[in-house]
Amino acid sequence: MSQPSEFYSRWRYRLFPDHIVGEVLSKNWIDNAIPFLILIASVAFFSVFIQDLFAPYSLIDNGRQIGELLLVVFGMTIVMMAGGIDLSVGATFALATFCSLGMFNYFELPLAVVVVLTLLLGALIGALNGALIGFLRLRAFLTTLVTLIMVRATFDTLVLNYQVEVSMAMRFSDAWDFIGDGDVLGIPFSFLLAAIVGIFAHVMLTRLGIGWRIQAVGGSRRSAFNAGISVRKTVFYTYVMSGTLAAAAGVLYASRLGAAGSDTGLGLEVSALTAAVLGGVSLGGGRGSIAKALLGSLIVIIIQSSLVRLGLRTGANTLVLGILLLVAVAIDVKWLKNRLKVLAKVYVSPGYFRLPDIGRIGSSSPYADNNRLADVDLIGLEEIEGPEDVILDEDDNLYCGSRHGDVIRFFSPDHKRWEVYGHIGGHPLGMAFDAQGNLNVCVSGMGLYQITPDKEVRKLTDETNRSLLSVIDDSRMRFADDLDIAPDGKIYFSEATIRFNTDEWMIDALESRGNGRIICYDPAADTTRTILPKLMFPNGICVSHDGQSILYAETWPCRISRYWLAGPRKGEVELVMPDLPGYPDNINRSSDGHYWCAFVGMRAPAFDLAMRMPSFRKKMVDRIPHDEWLYPNMNAGCVIKFDETGKVLECLWDSKGVNHPMITSMREHKGYLYLGGSLNNRIGKWKIPGADPDWTGVSSYWRAT
Repeated sequence: MSQPSEFYSRWRYRLFPDHIVGEVLSKNWIDNAIPFLILIASVAFFSVFIQDLFAPYSLIDNGRQIGELLLVVFGMTIVMMAGGIDLSVGATFALATFCSLGMFNYFELPLAVVVVLTLLLGALIGALNGALIGFLRLRAFLTTLVTLIMVRATFDTLVLNYQVEVSMAMRFSDAWDFIGDGDVLGIPFSFLLAAIVGIFAHVMLTRLGIGWRIQAVGGSRRSAFNAGISVRKTVFYTYVMSGTLAAAAGVLYASRLGAAGSDTGLGLEVSALTAAVLGGVSLGGGRGSIAKALLGSLIVIIIQSSLVRLGLRTGANTLVLGILLLVAVAIDVKWLKNRLKVLAKVYVSPGYFRLPDIGRIGSSSPYADNNRLADVDLIGLEEIEGPEDVILDEDDNLYCGSRHGDVIRFFSPDHKRWEVYGHIGGHPLGMAFDAQGNLNVCVSGMGLYQITPDKEVRKLTDETNRSLLSVIDDSRMRFADDLDIAPDGKIYFSEATIRFNTDEWMIDALESRGNGRIICYDPAADTTRTILPKLMFPNGICVSHDGQSILYAETWPCRISRYWLAGPRKGEVELVMPDLPGYPDNINRSSDGHYWCAFVGMRAPAFDLAMRMPSFRKKMVDRIPHDEWLYPNMNAGCVIKFDETGKVLECLWDSKGVNHPMITSMREHKGYLYLGGSLNNRIGKWKIPGADPDWTGVSSYWRAT
């Protein structure tokens, strides 16, 4: 019976799924969690003191202001994502405001000409920054600070000498008024324009080459340079964009207020920088988005407008923004530095699982140790690496995967000569021939692929339907493992885990959770769907001899089950072998109507006990080095033969582990058993006493077709 502590562990880890915390923290959108909470808190706080905070007139007024701010913040975001900073946006905004008013009111130039010349002015200031920072490689902070001083001095001089002429010479224009105060279906024009620019900027940063280059330069300028990216030109263009967008905001501001004073644009660089950093755009470059900039801008506008409506002076407004900027910078630096450390501590989340007792494996046990595999012949010794699965065609050619991303074909009859049959890229795992002679392959980290008889490599599928309540995006495949093909051509394959990559597969054993699934791909309809979710490292898949069901192995719980594809029990799951002494891997048919199964390792009492102690495994993960963690035993394995009822008929061992230190697969073909291992550098060939010398796996499936 379970002890009281085990009873507690079983229900505690069933009712409180700790792994969700790690899944949430691993998401890219988690960076938006803090600014989103700040936004909610700001709205809640100011709603208490301002009753009509969201009155229609207030929303429209804030919409015009946020449209202007957004354009400046978008420009700042683009510069920051390339690893720079632009402190001159406020001065550029002010000068653009004055110049557009002067050209429109005093010189009475056509509106289109005013807009174009103002944008060119902003682009010119940005080009100055870009040339100094990008091509002359000056410091961004100091350079844009000097530009701020120069442009602000120019603006102050113009205001001092020409403010009356520019402001008093009023010119009436419906188009000019519409830019400042107009709306489209109740949406302020300035906000609508900013939304359009934001959509274009988002597409540019995420879908176009210039956007990828900007992010690459911000992530690592040296790496970007080594990759052939013109770092200097990319930096130059970001500042041109920033200056142009700041000038566009100046046009909107000028048309809205019709005046420019000494305080125009004052502190705008602080507001823009605060909005960008508060939204989650990194000061270090390479991380950010337009959506983050929008979120930060909403926070800044709500705080600024609310403080003004509460009657606080401009100084208090700037003080609050300064405090927010300081907090945002601290969060950005600390989170960027410690995110992976935090994620590493919480992502691996062990659960409770109790394996059935098996007792001692004595001489009378069907699993009794022997040395029957000691004299196997070796194929491809030291010529291949990682043949996780093996398969033979009707011409006796032998196929296996390689850790280097190739499918290797050894030619019959002696299997000494070989070629690369197909290069896929990922590590090929399970394999199966279909009725047309195509070799279908599960590729770790990539999905389900196919190699035609003409050696053409095709991708069949790499995603399935997403689970409705899953926090993690489980639509993409991370660990396609083994497969088999039903008589109707549907391909059933296992995905061992959705939480860990192929180089971390042993960590999944520490969790002992239902992280895996079985998926069905229908070539006729070209559809993929998950049919059995929440399995514990599902591995081997084998369609039964009658084609009515599939047998599948779950490695960590040491069991083999059956899923009915047809007949009166269609859709049901039946436990066939619940108490295996080892960790089952691939399953394949045998010539006498039974099945072969490989054990990748044997159970050990220490890990069996650890599976019932989630808190112990959690402390182990948190406190000791990765290479000292307690894992399942993968150093010894065997091959068993079993029948439809789960009765063990044969057991084959290489007790000294000389020929096959790891066995992950086996395939019977014309009286011989071929052995593969994901960590081996060879394939084994063992003659099966009394086996049918004419039986092949391919004919077993497709002779009738």
